[in-house]
Amino acid sequence: QVQLVESGGGLVQPGGSLRLSCAASGSVFSISPMGWYRQAPGKERELVAAITSGAGTQYAEFVKGRFTISRDNAKNTMYLQMNSLKFEDTAVYYCATDPLPWRVVTGTPRNWGQGTQVTVSS
Repeated sequence: QVQLVESGGGLVQPGGSLRLSCAASGSVFSISPMGWYRQAPGKERELVAAITSGAGTQYAEFVKGRFTISRDNAKNTMYLQMNSLKFEDTAVYYCATDPLPWRVVTGTPRNWGQGTQVTVSS
């Protein structure tokens, strides 16, 4: 069983930046494919970005050019650097992992963190 803990969320003004972290522990799943997801009020959870154990990445269209996903396998930690934040980026951000890559990219991973709140407001 893998445990995931997100951190780094908070309140930021439009155009600002935040860096989210997701620390993984507990099993070999800590180096499995991972992803960042978000859920805004009244909306379904959606994929933000995904990364493989080999550092291959993919992004949702609404964050391309603004967000960067990365991982440090030695530290069992995944990151999401968020720049040029917009009001519509406000959501609870979750990290998740699954040994099957297709589950990560289709939004159905089986291991989730507790989430961290990101609020973009002027």
